[in-house]
Amino acid sequence: MVNLEWYRTFKAIYKTGTLTGAAETLFISQPGVSLHLSSLENYVGYKLFDRTGRKMVPTERGKVLYNVIADGLAKLEEAELNFQRSTEQHTPTLSVGMCFETFQITLEQYISSLPFNVIISFGEYPEMLDKLDKGILDLIITPQKGTSSSIEHEAFSSETVVLVGGNGTDEQAFRQILRKKDKAAAEDWLKRQKWYGTAGDMEHLMRFWKLNFGHQPDFRPNYIVPNLSSIVRCLTGGQGLAVVPDFLCRKEVKSGQIKLVWEGSPRLVNTLYFACRKKTTYQKEIALIKSLFKKVMVSLPNKQKAVPA
Repeated sequence: MVNLEWYRTFKAIYKTGTLTGAAETLFISQPGVSLHLSSLENYVGYKLFDRTGRKMVPTERGKVLYNVIADGLAKLEEAELNFQRSTEQHTPTLSVGMCFETFQITLEQYISSLPFNVIISFGEYPEMLDKLDKGILDLIITPQKGTSSSIEHEAFSSETVVLVGGNGTDEQAFRQILRKKDKAAAEDWLKRQKWYGTAGDMEHLMRFWKLNFGHQPDFRPNYIVPNLSSIVRCLTGGQGLAVVPDFLCRKEVKSGQIKLVWEGSPRLVNTLYFACRKKTTYQKEIALIKSLFKKVMVSLPNKQKAVPA
């Protein structure tokens, strides 16, 4: 009989698009992910993904298999979570969803001090909102509001999506172009630079470019790294450009490790929300996590001035 963990790994690769992303989602090693995938492919008798660079693109048979198992896996995961809760009456277990970088910046430092169990879930915001509505998650941190009447949203902060560069990047020509308010020349200069991106999420770059230049970017980043935090670390002390939320890089900008090149004109600002079900048995636990988030967001370095638009 096929190992259920193979299916879990297959789903994680399908959703993240990379072996690294699947490993981070499942909290296992990348070799373990590769082993599960090869075992499943040997079991079913055909390839489930085409490997194009670092991107895992599902084959037609892979898409069919995903459609067959997705609902079943979701029900098993929900049953597993509900069973775990029912057997842990004395210590509550809170399931919290957010993006990987948000967890690193905010909650990671406090995990060991929390007086209750916590399951951190990473994923796309629409998927997390759906899980929240179904009771699989108890709290999510999101820049997107859902439409379910059973979910309440509380705005607690905001993020500005900005253009940053390594401190070895010479952006003087770009500054002069911006002062002339020549958007066409600015776009041309930007497209000639080296860019960083992530395999799983190009939404920030696409929205920033669409807002400032009126269309989607017609180029691919030169360097694809696992996540936004990796981009910030790669830019530190080097060259290149990337579009990231400002709160992820304020410390590095303030210390001069990277440059805040441009906030855009107009600026791309996202409101950050706590989202939870209106009827929950974890009000006290949720309130504690909210207070920790607010504490961290207030303590982040003040925003730095970028190139004027």
